[in-house]
Amino acid sequence: MTPKITKPLAWLLFAFILFVTVSPIELRPHTIETPDIDRAAAYLTAGLAFAVAYPKQWKTVAVLLIFGAFAIEYLQYLSPTRHARLHDAGVKAAGAAIGLVAGWAFNKWREARTAANAAAEFARR
Repeated sequence: MTPKITKPLAWLLFAFILFVTVSPIELRPHTIETPDIDRAAAYLTAGLAFAVAYPKQWKTVAVLLIFGAFAIEYLQYLSPTRHARLHDAGVKAAGAAIGLVAGWAFNKWREARTAANAAAEFARR
């Protein structure tokens, strides 16, 4: 994937997560999964997207996403229909960490594949 696609996708996912987390509870999407699975899956997807979008800054992205999980959870205190919980923030941070590791592994695989292709092309000449 190119940065033209992955960067806007990562930021759109983050904006969606922010909206769903801070908006009134009745605006939250209803799914068939438990809230913890929803939280972890959302942050896992965002972590993966940010790691792929910013492969050279993955450590900075990791700090910001994991800190952001706690900060966004804390923002729920601003909404009278929401409640912030440390457990929820921990699930979100764990999901982000897993997504970031998966994105880092994907980036390493992609680098190795590109290097192998370049070496094979060089050998053919």
